[in-house]
Amino acid sequence: MPETTSTASPADAAPDATRPAFGLRELRVVTQRFQRAVPRTAAWQLATTFLPLLAVLAAMQAGLALGWWWALALALPAAALTVRVFALQHDAGHGSLFATPRANDLVGRLCSLFTFTPYGHWRRQHAGHHAVWNDLDRRDRGTDIYSTCETVAEYRAMGPGRRRLYRILRHPLLMLLVFPPLVFLLLYRLPYDAPLGWGREHRSVHLTNLSLVILYGGLATVLGVGPVVAGVVAVMVPASITGVWLFSVQHRFEGVHWARHAAWDRVAASLAGSSYLQLPAVLRWVTASLGFHHVHHLAPRIPNYLLEACHEAHPAFATVRVVTLREAFSAPDHLLWDEEAGRMVTIKDADRIPLPTSSATA
Repeated sequence: MPETTSTASPADAAPDATRPAFGLRELRVVTQRFQRAVPRTAAWQLATTFLPLLAVLAAMQAGLALGWWWALALALPAAALTVRVFALQHDAGHGSLFATPRANDLVGRLCSLFTFTPYGHWRRQHAGHHAVWNDLDRRDRGTDIYSTCETVAEYRAMGPGRRRLYRILRHPLLMLLVFPPLVFLLLYRLPYDAPLGWGREHRSVHLTNLSLVILYGGLATVLGVGPVVAGVVAVMVPASITGVWLFSVQHRFEGVHWARHAAWDRVAASLAGSSYLQLPAVLRWVTASLGFHHVHHLAPRIPNYLLEACHEAHPAFATVRVVTLREAFSAPDHLLWDEEAGRMVTIKDADRIPLPTSSATA
């Protein structure tokens, strides 16, 4: 994958504001200082995440004796802690949480019992995302509906029926509220989008499913099927919605830049192709600092607890697009890349763009 830009057409070239004046070698020197695991910090993160989560989950089950509303109220902090568990699983998948692969894999598999996400399968798929994000010519490799996009030209080339279906499937009610729980609770039970040659990843899915059956089946035997299922659904629905929304707004937002492969380079894709999602301190803790997504994409081996320090270590990181929490709620509407204008637009914007004369008269 190229790490330096080459000659490209004006439609491919990034605007001056998104073309960083910093080289990959320079930033590698900076980020290298932070690509080191601190086992004591990682262990503290696990303790301060799992102990409260287990306590809240236990209180939820006990609270069911007092009524469903009590349990639902506790489901929100449990969901927030589950989002944090997923963030730690994400770090383990990058090999950054602990210093050794064995420790990372052990933690990743433990997290999967709470996130319902098969660790090995997700890790390889996510590595594909890191290889091709914001590369318009490699969207068929390692991307998903929440981190990819179509161009305005591709959208306008669809027939009326396909455009209508596209708009329906990407409506926020479906994309951000209905699909996420289905992905985590149902789709992840299958080795979807995994070639037959991915034997280890297929086993990861099946072993995760077996572990979930043993764990939650055992709990259901003791506590009852209804309370356990209710607890899982009450936690996983808001947790999955929050997690998917966070992932989406870190890759698709007004101001993000996409490039053709010939013009793609890692620095531009990191600093102009992913967001600095500015969150309040509590949400930074819940998300394990993944709002510093521009730093994460530039150097995925930096553990979450050093991302902010790295962000502050070089002026390049001050050039990134800051997405505020308020802006983040409208960010997922920007689904299409307008190559002519060099910007992300909404479907409504694309529908207002006049068709080329040849197409309009055809």
